[in-house]
Amino acid sequence: MKLANNSVPTQILISIIFIFLIHTAAAGASRRQWRTPIFIFGDSFFDAGNNNYINTTNLDRANFYPYGETYFNFPTGRFSDGRLITDFIAEFANLPLIPPFLQPGNHSYGGDGVNFASSGAGALVETFQGAVIDLQKQLSNFMKVKEWLTNRLGEDESKKKLSSVVYLFSIGTNDYNSLFLTNSTALASFSHQEYVRMVIGNLSGVVKAIHENGGRKFGFLNLGDLGCFPMMRLLKPQMGGRCLAEVSFLATLHNHALRRSLSKMEDQLKGFKYSLYDFNSALKLRMNSPSQFGLKEGKTACCGTGGFRGIFSCGGKRQVKEYELCENPDKYVFWDSIHLTEETYKQMAAEMWRGFPHNLGSYNLNNLINCQ
Repeated sequence: MKLANNSVPTQILISIIFIFLIHTAAAGASRRQWRTPIFIFGDSFFDAGNNNYINTTNLDRANFYPYGETYFNFPTGRFSDGRLITDFIAEFANLPLIPPFLQPGNHSYGGDGVNFASSGAGALVETFQGAVIDLQKQLSNFMKVKEWLTNRLGEDESKKKLSSVVYLFSIGTNDYNSLFLTNSTALASFSHQEYVRMVIGNLSGVVKAIHENGGRKFGFLNLGDLGCFPMMRLLKPQMGGRCLAEVSFLATLHNHALRRSLSKMEDQLKGFKYSLYDFNSALKLRMNSPSQFGLKEGKTACCGTGGFRGIFSCGGKRQVKEYELCENPDKYVFWDSIHLTEETYKQMAAEMWRGFPHNLGSYNLNNLINCQ
């Protein structure tokens, strides 16, 4: 009788635990269901390793030491010593690292998101053509994901899913830098304003195509002061390391045109919401006053060689094999001659997330990710 009497509360206890586990699992599933995915487009500021899987040169790859040395302890294909802005944004949004679209075995597009970005890519197909995944091709890859989602979830659920996604863009830097790094004759055929209109037109076309397929929430970086990047300072030795004014002027034109284009799309496209981070101002402040941000060096890169370590030699796998490497990347703004350190990216991601002090859009990323 004593055993029988004890069996009743034991059964009740088991039932309670079982119900608790069901509700806990359901709550967890609900939280996972409502996490906002991130789809990432752009260039080396956002590429998490897609270029590891295409036929390109080491100019557009970072899958060798010392890239990735601080956080990952091995090279991932990211052009930094560690994580990128998008990695931190994913963390703030309670997401894991967003995998590259081309990463073998990556079939979780409908879960946390996907990264389409390609180092060296531009909005124009002609930018480093044949060596990178240009923005139009990135759009094609997005359409493959949409088709996959539609087959898996159905048309209505797929569109609902895509409308909840936040689409992040970093594009344009290579469209302008390439004019000075190659034998391009584009500026002989087009005025500066005409060339910028083509770049912005291609970017806007891709954004509108994503909107037509359900996209509603978008985040953008404008362009840095390109002529003041370590690499660009070395292009004209007679200037004594001063900033290359012409490419900085193109970046300024681009930033004004981008802001106008986004404002116009906000007025014209149903449900269009956007965040625009003033990457230009944020980077200038750190270059000119690094100590205000806990940094020591704002203009010379951590990894490279030559003046400002501006020769693109980091890792010794490119044309110039010799390179120098600083001891503390977290005290530098620039990691190599054109890309930033994890510490700089971390600070910028936090500013993008909270929308202060460099937000030019209607939303910060925190609002954008959490709005319906």
